[in-house]
Amino acid sequence: MQLPTFLDIEYCQTDTTLVPVAMAWSLSDGRMKTVVITPEDDWMPEDGELPDLDQRYLDEQGVPLLEIVRELHEDLPDQTVYVDGLDPDDVLIDLIFSAVGHEPPFELASISELITDLDRETLEDRRRQIMIDEGLEPQLPENGVYALLLLAREEGLMQQD
Repeated sequence: MQLPTFLDIEYCQTDTTLVPVAMAWSLSDGRMKTVVITPEDDWMPEDGELPDLDQRYLDEQGVPLLEIVRELHEDLPDQTVYVDGLDPDDVLIDLIFSAVGHEPPFELASISELITDLDRETLEDRRRQIMIDEGLEPQLPENGVYALLLLAREEGLMQQD
């Protein structure tokens, strides 16, 4: 059974730009991948520091953009990938792919395009309640993807275990 795929990006916002710092995505078999992103130098503010983030952690644990882009090309080719619709995911994806001179191999769409019988506000309320019920930290992208997977399962788009 081919499952819908989901993606979530954690980012830091400065006065001048958005900086993606972590990303998670699901695969059509239900597995999930997550990475910390090594920011590009030209994304960084003039003082070289991102507010509320440990730059050293990003430098040590982060994955270079070219590796992330390569993996996304392998994992999500020619697919529609669903996002919660709350974050500027399309801008962040464009930023990541344009930094290495590639086009995204997938199309982003809001979860509201997958689950069409609920309005956007109800979908967000349900996603938020899942996060609370499961004790998920909303700032971790893997938790955002997990919540969307659970929401899709509740809506009958995936087989329950």
